[in-house]
Amino acid sequence: MANPTGRRAHPKGMTPNIDIPDKDRAAVVDLLNRLLSDEYVLYTKTRNYHWNVTGPQFNDLHKFFEAQYEELNGFVDDIAERARQLGGRAFGTLAEFAKSARLTEQPGTAPAAKEMLATLLADHETVIRTLRADIGPVTDRYKDVGTSDFLTGLLEKHEKMAWMLRAFLG
Repeated sequence: MANPTGRRAHPKGMTPNIDIPDKDRAAVVDLLNRLLSDEYVLYTKTRNYHWNVTGPQFNDLHKFFEAQYEELNGFVDDIAERARQLGGRAFGTLAEFAKSARLTEQPGTAPAAKEMLATLLADHETVIRTLRADIGPVTDRYKDVGTSDFLTGLLEKHEKMAWMLRAFLG
């Protein structure tokens, strides 16, 4: 069956027929999987800090980190689902996340509360810079305005989370 673009419609459940060429969709899925990997590292680091924070601000930071990792958990799910919507495969293993992530962990350490906040702030700002760099190509090169809008929404959420971390650091 022909559609308005003259391309043959795909049977239900097959490759998306959304006027984004396969190679461009694949490039966007690759970009999303790298972002997914960074978000998973940030989620795990935030959860680790939630478990291991100590000091006079324990209760406030324990709750704050919990709210942040819960929000990051939603980001992880949304990014993975966006990759699937584009017909790609979302990363789903720790090995894939570790190999692809730009953010790093410090295994075996339990930094002081202020260092936890500063580390998370630096990671959010890295994600913000990455998102800013990725939005242009997603829109201009790959013509994927849906993913561009999605990334812009994530950018705004990370900016808010970074602002909250800065406020805690005072």
